[in-house]
Formats: sequence, C-alpha cells, structure tokens
Amino acid sequence: MCGWTHRLSLALLVLIALSVRLQGQWMTVVAADGTGDFATVAEAVRSLPPGEDRKVIFIKNGVYTEKIRLTRSNVTLRGESREGTILQFNQKSEDFTKNPDSIGRAVINIEADDIIIEGMTIVNTNPEIGPHAFTILGRGTRTVILNCNVWSKGADTVSLWNKEEGMYYHADCDFRGSVDFVCPRGWCFIRDSKFYEERRSAAIWHDGSFAEDQKFVIRNSQFDGVDSFYLGRHHWDAQFYLIDCTFSARMNENPIFRKTYPEEPARDRPFNWGPRYYFYNCHKTGGDYAWHADNLSTADPTLKPESITPEWTFAGKWDPEAQNQPQINGHDIEGHTLTLTFSEPVSAFGRPVLKGKRGRKFTYRSGSGGLTLTFTANKPFAEADLNNLKMIGKERIVASAASAVERPVRLSFGRN
Repeated sequence: MCGWTHRLSLALLVLIALSVRLQGQWMTVVAADGTGDFATVAEAVRSLPPGEDRKVIFIKNGVYTEKIRLTRSNVTLRGESREGTILQFNQKSEDFTKNPDSIGRAVINIEADDIIIEGMTIVNTNPEIGPHAFTILGRGTRTVILNCNVWSKGADTVSLWNKEEGMYYHADCDFRGSVDFVCPRGWCFIRDSKFYEERRSAAIWHDGSFAEDQKFVIRNSQFDGVDSFYLGRHHWDAQFYLIDCTFSARMNENPIFRKTYPEEPARDRPFNWGPRYYFYNCHKTGGDYAWHADNLSTADPTLKPESITPEWTFAGKWDPEAQNQPQINGHDIEGHTLTLTFSEPVSAFGRPVLKGKRGRKFTYRSGSGGLTLTFTANKPFAEADLNNLKMIGKERIVASAASAVERPVRLSFGRN
C-alpha cells in the first residue's frame, strides 16, 4: 500500500469512527431497522433543505433496496461499512425507457455538484450480463467515490457524463460490469482500485472530445475479468493514462482501440487528436504486451510519472487530494456579533462554538455554505478576545467542496 493510500485509509477510518460517535448531532442518520432519522436513503435525501452547505447522510449497516436521485449539491453519502451498507436496485436501462419514473435509470442518479459517496456497496442487481444497467449515473462535476464497491453485470456501471465540465475522483474502489463499465466523459482520476470485466468486452471507455486536455487517468490499479476481456475502447476522441497498473493473464492481446462503423460511416465520431494511450510501469501476469510499454514521453517529453496527480489531471481547477485548510481572510466585530470571512466556502456541522484565550465563547449563528460565518457572544467583546481561537465540543467547520479527505478550517487568528 502506497503512503498516500495508507494516509487516506486512516483518514477514512477516523471519519467513520467520528461519524458513529456523532450520530444525530449534525447529520441525518438512516437505519433500516428504524433506529435512525429515516428508514430509507430516499427519505433522507428528500429531507435535505436547500442550501450550499455540505450535508452528510450517514447510512447504517443494512440492505436498502431502493434507488435515489441527488439534486442538491454538497451532499455526502457515508456508509457505516463498505461491506455492511448495501444500496441495491434492479434497474435495466431499457426497462426504464419503457416505464420511466422521476428518479432515474440508475441506482444513484446525480444531478448536482460536489457529491461524495464513501464506505458502502452500490449494486444494480439486474441479473443479465451485457445490457445497460447503470449503478451510478451522474451529470454534475467534482464527484468523489471512495472506499466503495460499485457493481453491475451490465454495461456502463459508473457513468459520469458531464461532457463539458465533468471532473471525477475515485479511490480504493472495486468496479464491476460488462461493457465500458467505467466510462467517464470529461476528466477522471482513479487510484488504488480494482476493475473486473464480466464479459468479453472492454472494461474502460472515455469521451474526451469536448476539450483536447480532457483525460482519464488510472494509477496503481488492477484489471481482471473473464477470459480474453479487453482493456478499453472509445468512440469519441479520448486520452488514457495508465500508471503502475497490473493486468491479469486473461486480458486480450488487443490494445485500447477506437470503435468505428465501416458499414455505417455516418455513425463514426470525430477523431481530431488521434490515438492517445499512455502507459508507465504497467505489467501483465504471464508476460507483457508491447502496446502497454512505457511511452509517457510521446505525450510530453518532459512529463514524469510522479507529476501525474489529480491536480495535474484537472489542470489546477480542482485538487481532491489537497489537505490545505480554509483560512480566515478577515473579520468584523459589531456588538455581540463576530463575522469571519474564509478563503473558500465552508460548512458548519452542528452549532460550533469557538473559544478565545481570555475565555470568551462564540456560538455559530449563520452562513454555512458561504465564505462568511457569523457567531454571537453573550456580551460585547474586544479584539483581544479573538486571540488563540479554538473549536470546543464535537462540532466542526470544514471546507464545503468535495475532496478525498475532510479539510477543517484553520482558526489561526491574532496572536495565537
């Protein structure tokens, strides 16, 4: 296990343990046995108030046979355990086409930004191998999937399809499906994950046709499947980077390829930028194929494997692995009220209380989801009361944007 993966795993364990201790205090709890705020995930999702602050739905161990639709941004679905929290539904795409509903054609349907799904198993239980059977279908950007099993026997298991702006990050996941079962449009970075192909077809697919910089990066991951499965293909312009990956002996000898229609050329998609399939330190059990030999230099002679990070993938627009803390950029004092302005939007979990060096306490009042939060004291206060501010109690304030690790605010202020 690489150092970054180890740190991520420890961070997730800490968050899950903390979540268990804080049930009911600042998040919505789902429990199939009726001991939570709701018995179904769908009810919990519908209960969320409008707003831009992050909301956490904690899903206790159990089997939830339902599908959901997320239309509110900045929502975290957090399972109690990867193997114990199971969200499942039997939904073949063609059946949905014949009998549509308001939820969608996947188990989890995402129509929002900054969604985090972590620590659970999501399964499309349609038993047929081959037809479209979406497990996660998304149209937003900055979608994060961590420490999850995401399974289907059909095609397009994980379909994140914001072609213009979509950025997606997945880590420590197990993906299964039968045709193009991880098929992002836009930018995608995946690390430390497993892929299993249920059919003699392509495992991964990419649409990077909207902008030449769009790419699909996979690091330190394993590929397996039925005998003679294919690694990948694409219809549109695409760009693949596979770094430190391993392939089972069952992988087909054919490389990633562009799907064309010789008998129906009108169906062919534009191919503006040519073949772009890049590899570094990728090996196959039983012997390597020539087509996955190291060739990063053909993408850019200066490109080093260690430079291929999420921040590089998303061209600096988003770094889900960043651990920087939101900073206080300014403050205002008026009577009993303290207003703090942060370097990025932040969310208050519960009603956080701050305490200064001289003992004055400030209780959160409003602003969660924005750049400014207001707090009130029980009587007027002075600048000196803000020195050495600390959070007391179990509540906290964190960055709102989706990320791999929760980023609490840094309360350095005055003469700390």
